[in-house]
Amino acid sequence: MDKAGKGQVGDLSFEQALAELEEIVGGLEKGTVALEQSIAMYERADALRKRCDALLRQAEARVEKIAGGNGEALATEPFDSDG
Repeated sequence: MDKAGKGQVGDLSFEQALAELEEIVGGLEKGTVALEQSIAMYERADALRKRCDALLRQAEARVEKIAGGNGEALATEPFDSDG
């Protein structure tokens, strides 16, 4: 475990990293944390953001591969929640 007690960022799933990132952002927005702790939290949040970004890029690559990977954009249409 790292000094924040949450484990290594590289070992976290997307959902775990995102949940921790949201928790950190909430804590920083309150503004009740000491400067040094805020800096440490910000550094952790940056690492978590990078982890989420990397995992999303991996997921995009997998979807592109499944969709044919021919470099063309997938067709999309607006979501109609009315069914």
